[in-house]
Amino acid sequence: MKNTPQLFTIIGDSEITLISGRIDEKNNFELLEKLFFPIEGIGDNKILDLEKIINLIKKNTFLIEQKVNYIFKDIIIILDNLEISFLNFSGFKKLNGTQISKENITYLLNSLKSCVDEFEKSKKILHIFNSEYCLDKKKLDNLPIGLFGDFYSHELSFNLINKTDHKNLENIFKKCNLKIKKILLESFVRGSLINEKNPKVDTFLYVQIKNENSKIFFVENNSIKFEQKFNFGTDIILKDISKITSLSSDTIKQVISDNENINKLFFDELLEEKYFINQQYRKIKKKLILEIAEARIQEICKIFYLKNINLKKKIEEIEVIFLDVDDLNHFKCFHNTYKNNFALNNTYGIKVVRKLSVEEIANKAINIVQFGWNKEVIPFTKSKKSIIARVFQQIFN
Repeated sequence: MKNTPQLFTIIGDSEITLISGRIDEKNNFELLEKLFFPIEGIGDNKILDLEKIINLIKKNTFLIEQKVNYIFKDIIIILDNLEISFLNFSGFKKLNGTQISKENITYLLNSLKSCVDEFEKSKKILHIFNSEYCLDKKKLDNLPIGLFGDFYSHELSFNLINKTDHKNLENIFKKCNLKIKKILLESFVRGSLINEKNPKVDTFLYVQIKNENSKIFFVENNSIKFEQKFNFGTDIILKDISKITSLSSDTIKQVISDNENINKLFFDELLEEKYFINQQYRKIKKKLILEIAEARIQEICKIFYLKNINLKKKIEEIEVIFLDVDDLNHFKCFHNTYKNNFALNNTYGIKVVRKLSVEEIANKAINIVQFGWNKEVIPFTKSKKSIIARVFQQIFN
């Protein structure tokens, strides 16, 4: 794999990215080419038009192949679109003072996977994580094979994709003469990067706020437990300010760009006349803009996790909230408002995340493909081995 060009695609909510890169002899990632193009044929997290997507992928893959002078045979997909669901199951085994063995864990894993296959017949497993091991109600960092106890529990976290969507992805890339090497959930790759940069943090909430949409995902013990998307972003704050002040969106963006950390300004300071081009000047306090933004940011915070039923039982376990706001000018302007609200008055630690580059994401993806992830159970590629055989090759070898 070293020095051999690899092809990646990031399928996002509004665009598709094709990336070619390779790993050199020193294990450094070298970007060769990247292309961005708008999505056609995918809407509402569903594949709607196969031919449109096939034509897009085929045309842009050809362009990259021409530039790097290499014909690709396979591709790694980093998926940030389509509908993904999450299940967390625990299996139990009474030991009665005996030693826990591989066979005990085999039984639990078989049982848990059978439950998923039985209750989610229309879905395919994308990722499985070992999220928790407990022996006699004590959480352990590693599999307790060889230890003695009375009661053992093992929790697995399942990330699932609709079988129809998975089959459509296979057909799309098959038509482009590409075999899917791996499908990685983008949140999984992003969460792995966070853990790599913050090795002491293995349980956290990631909040990503873009202009038109947002996403949160929860990682517990380095296992992604759930992801949730929202159809609003920072634009909703601009619309609120525009509605109340009667200023245009472009004018508000300029005000925000010119006023870093607006809450440090003298609250009674008025907007300057330069913002009222082609319209009559009106006295509007900068304090008003801040108050409008604060009200909406407080509401966003409540929707994301204070009132979020998916986090109801997990919110107390969050160690750190990683906050990623795409619009840098917007975040600089309302920096303290975001940090104070999302930290809930210092209840949680807040770490601001800079926007990750496609190079960083591709580099981490290829690292996962090569070396795996310490909490993941099953590889993603097809194999002649049975699933259970692959599970134990991953765990015990």
